[in-house]
Amino acid sequence: MLLPNFYHPFFLYCVKTPTNDDGNFGELEFLCTFVAKSKPLSKTRQSIANRTVSKSLPEHQPIVRNTLLQRVVAFLSKVTEIFCMADDFCKFFDAMTAKYTLKPIGKRKYQRSSTMSKAEVMLIMILFHDSGYRCFKHFYLEKVCKHLRHLFPKVVSYNRLVELEREVAIPLTLFIKKVLLGKCTGISFVDSTPLRVCRNQRIHIHKVFKGIAQRGKCSMGWFFGFKLHLICNEKGEILNFMITPGDVDDRKPLEYKTFVEFMYGKLVGDQGYISKNLFQRLFVDGIQLITKLKSNMKGALMSVSDKLLPRRAIIETVNDELENIAQVEHSRHRRFDNFIVNLLGAIAAYCLFPKKPCINLNRTLDTQLTLF
Repeated sequence: MLLPNFYHPFFLYCVKTPTNDDGNFGELEFLCTFVAKSKPLSKTRQSIANRTVSKSLPEHQPIVRNTLLQRVVAFLSKVTEIFCMADDFCKFFDAMTAKYTLKPIGKRKYQRSSTMSKAEVMLIMILFHDSGYRCFKHFYLEKVCKHLRHLFPKVVSYNRLVELEREVAIPLTLFIKKVLLGKCTGISFVDSTPLRVCRNQRIHIHKVFKGIAQRGKCSMGWFFGFKLHLICNEKGEILNFMITPGDVDDRKPLEYKTFVEFMYGKLVGDQGYISKNLFQRLFVDGIQLITKLKSNMKGALMSVSDKLLPRRAIIETVNDELENIAQVEHSRHRRFDNFIVNLLGAIAAYCLFPKKPCINLNRTLDTQLTLF
């Protein structure tokens, strides 16, 4: 499943490419016209795009019209495809929840169901973290409620949407874990990135994450917040993730079986993962932890031809895209559950990026882990 970035294939083209002779941005006007007047229920997407492009762009620019037409159709198709994936998963999740949860014995509680489905809320969160917007309220009120109204016909108020975010935390987590994560290829990279919730000068007056967030230290210094632990392969695909307070050691998540149960082969980490006991524990499970060696680790098993340590920069690139493109970190949260949903939305948006950082590796037969 591929989700085109708003700013990369379509929206960046609309904003930065002038098409009219006077230098105005014709594509931006076309975008507003298209999303406001299109009716996908009455006509096909292709005919709507053809009609709108013909009205918005001059006839002497057929190349621009055809390119823009293809991008419009691709955008609608991918958004629809992602919504269908999320909707099918939410229906299965609701069915399993209704089947295995305990029924209340007391007085019946009357609660009207929301007009916006869980799949729509999940899709809005993914689109926001893929759009380049920094303000979620502005994105929802200006883009979703106005320009994308034909995709979300039953929009709710912004305050109601913030309330609905809390209900999709568990479905969105399972949707990422079961659908969007990649598969282990035998070569994996592990790292952690800090998630600051406020500046260090405001730690004593911070109240939103009081008792939950903790002080921690990374390569950039001290911070107050959480840590996002990631495992990715050489294709840039996220294999697993874990969120911990900022004072948790980087090696702690690797001690949990559920975090590395799908892993095999080589696992490359930085100096924060150096541990003789951890190396032996993972080696028994079929995982070779590769880190820089200390003077007291000369007897550790390490292949001479192993050149994966310089390639560890790929997970640093993944962390950089999560922070600067998917906006996984900001300090404007007012509730812990909404913080989790925004974090999950950023991870889901990254998993759906059409292009991820990758490295080319020449694989050779290594029998170090077949000693048993």
